[in-house]
Amino acid sequence: MPPKVASTKGAIKVRTGDDENAVETLDGHEEYIPGLENKQLLKPENQLKLTETELKEEITQVLTANNPHAPHNIVRWNFKESQYKPIANIDQIVIHFSMDSNLIHCESEEAKIQMRMQGDEDDTSDRLGSTAGASVRSAARSHSSARVRGDDTKSSASEIDIEEDDAPEEEEEKSGSKVDVEVKGRDATPVPSHEQATTQKRAPKEKKLTNQFNFSERGAQTYNYPVRDRSTITEPPPRANFSGMVTQWEIYDSYQEDFGRQQAEKQKEQKKTITVKKEVEVKKKKANLAGELIGDSIEMIAPAVKILERMVNQNTFDDISQDFKYYEDQSDEFRDQEGSLLPLWTFTLEKVKKMAITALCWSPKYMDLFGVSHGSYDYTKQGGGGVLLLYTLKNPSYPEYILDTTSGIMSLDIHPEYPYLITMGFFDGNVGVYNIMENKEQLACMSSSNTQKHTDTVWQVKWQPEDLDGNLNFYSVSSDGVVVVWTLIKNELGFQKVIHLIMKELITEGPNGTQLITLGSGVTFDFHPMKQHLFLVGTQEGKVHFCSKYHSHAFIDTYDAHHMAIYRVAWNPYHPKIFITCSEDWTIKIWDQTTNSREPMFTFDLGSSVGDVAWAPYSSTVFAAVTGDGKVCVYDLNVNKFEPLCEQVLTSKKRTKLTHIAFNPKHPIIIASDDRGTVICLKLSPNLRKKPKEKKTQEVLKPEEKEAMRIEYEYQKLEKLLQMVRQGDEKAKRKPAAAKAATKATEAKKNE
Repeated sequence: MPPKVASTKGAIKVRTGDDENAVETLDGHEEYIPGLENKQLLKPENQLKLTETELKEEITQVLTANNPHAPHNIVRWNFKESQYKPIANIDQIVIHFSMDSNLIHCESEEAKIQMRMQGDEDDTSDRLGSTAGASVRSAARSHSSARVRGDDTKSSASEIDIEEDDAPEEEEEKSGSKVDVEVKGRDATPVPSHEQATTQKRAPKEKKLTNQFNFSERGAQTYNYPVRDRSTITEPPPRANFSGMVTQWEIYDSYQEDFGRQQAEKQKEQKKTITVKKEVEVKKKKANLAGELIGDSIEMIAPAVKILERMVNQNTFDDISQDFKYYEDQSDEFRDQEGSLLPLWTFTLEKVKKMAITALCWSPKYMDLFGVSHGSYDYTKQGGGGVLLLYTLKNPSYPEYILDTTSGIMSLDIHPEYPYLITMGFFDGNVGVYNIMENKEQLACMSSSNTQKHTDTVWQVKWQPEDLDGNLNFYSVSSDGVVVVWTLIKNELGFQKVIHLIMKELITEGPNGTQLITLGSGVTFDFHPMKQHLFLVGTQEGKVHFCSKYHSHAFIDTYDAHHMAIYRVAWNPYHPKIFITCSEDWTIKIWDQTTNSREPMFTFDLGSSVGDVAWAPYSSTVFAAVTGDGKVCVYDLNVNKFEPLCEQVLTSKKRTKLTHIAFNPKHPIIIASDDRGTVICLKLSPNLRKKPKEKKTQEVLKPEEKEAMRIEYEYQKLEKLLQMVRQGDEKAKRKPAAAKAATKATEAKKNE
């Protein structure tokens, strides 16, 4: 009996143990394969020999999608940064083969031709298969008959083995005869009849039309959508050619016709609007008849009502009015170096209680009238606009004039010759002029972005004498680092830059040799009392620039005055070389231009940020200041060079700050404001306003001569004080030099 052959369904594992000829299938059964007795496994000589533990060891390998041959140092030029930049995303895909496929619609002519060709190929293959099956069946019949007869002879034809696993026997339907063929050592195979073969031939199976280019790209990790082109065809716009001879008269006539047509249409529209307006006006007239009667009656009695209101206020504040005129603090006779401030009136309005007072200014002609500007120093609270109020001492309960503005008012100044003109600087960089005589609720003229303006907050404005053409003009300083002169010409403002506040220490070189200039933030400025072309500018960086109107490209001098923002700089009204500054660094400094040193003559530390400082108009040595902790300090250098004569707290709340202070040009009073919209009027005690005694010879002099002598006296008084300070500084400088000389002399003697 021949040996069993292993089935081809499962893989064969050959054992290399004792039984080398035994094989094991995937089903777990062992079968014997002849011919393996003399076969040996060949191993290369350089093969690594491993132990049993090393052979049993499992080694895992991780496959990643990264391409090991992909470069990681690719750089490309970046036009934005003007340099080479490395590429972050690296393409890890490797394409080995790429071919575009072609899909054909099954109902198209090309698909039908392809289906016919495919059907012809199937018919030919079926014919060849049927002829081969008939020859096989005839050979099988002859072979089976020879085996039944017992003929041991072998046929000359080659044996054909047909293997079919577990095939059932079939009976012939039409012939009715049965042939039992017993094949020893082989499995019996059923043979189909001739009619079955013909029926199979006539009914071929339908096969699906497969894509000839059935290739899928395995390297890509995402599905690639097919590219489709879409296009549309539109009809071209209609075209027409016009031609003709045209003269000037024809063009003129056509324009006249068109103009007449437009005028006719406008007249129709005007007629419609006129009828509507008439109806609206009639309704308004009927509704305003009563209001006009009431308004006319109020305007007629307005002057009388104002006088009556002042009389009522004088009766109400009679005690304060008496103190203002006649009261003198008797305690000053017993204290030589101390004074006091007597509170008089308090000016406030319910409308501006939550707004800070940004500027104060007395009227140079009407000594009882002063202006107050309201705004906000907080950049986040600028939506409420600003308010200008004009108060008088005759009516402290309500202001004389009220003007509302869209932006916060940060500075104001009243014209010295025309007191009805008030100039203002706003938070948004604009400036404007208000005329009281017009009695309107709007500005007479104002700058805008069209006519040029500051690009930042305007912190101070100042009227100046008329120019050569007789035009009114004023100056302004802003945080944008520019000082500008504004000229009033026919209710319009002319714009001209005077000087740029360049910070020389911050000038840097830019590309191509250019210089990058940084501008300082101007906060305050003041003009010389005698030479109007000279002025001082204080900046937010703590510097004071000495400038001239005639030199717009450079400063005459610069002082490193403070470490923080300067809030006020002011010339002394009697001495042309002395000016005072106050800053947020808690100090007040007095400077002398005659000395070469950059050190101040006097320095006062007030223990809090100094919001404002002002010289007294009646003395060259008296000045007053307000601080952030709500104090008013009055100094007199002729009496005490180190301490204030009066230090008085005005605010009851701790968070309330005093912002500005101003001396009255005639009366011995001052006004101080806070950041809650309140103005307080204070009277100076006799020790704070001492004046020189008049000699008997002065009684004969004229008022002009008396004023000139008083000015000279004030100048000499301050000059003597400064001379003492200068001599003290020189002695202090000489002492170290003398000490050094003495030590050198003693050392020389010792050496001898």
